[in-house]
Amino acid sequence: MCEASAYLVKADGEELLMEGVELLEKGKNGTLTLVDLFGERKEVKGTVKVLSLVEHKILIESKA
Repeated sequence: MCEASAYLVKADGEELLMEGVELLEKGKNGTLTLVDLFGERKEVKGTVKVLSLVEHKILIESKA
């Protein structure tokens, strides 16, 4: 499988946003849309800081 887990980077570590992410889309106004294996969608304001295909991990830096 090629899904990943997405985390929000915080000053005190990383916060899990979503597991099983199969799609990451860049939207308008600095938003990112995450879609998991079951079709659940989550929208966050931020930028991709790290995308590790080997570790199946996406780190997102908040733009709040």
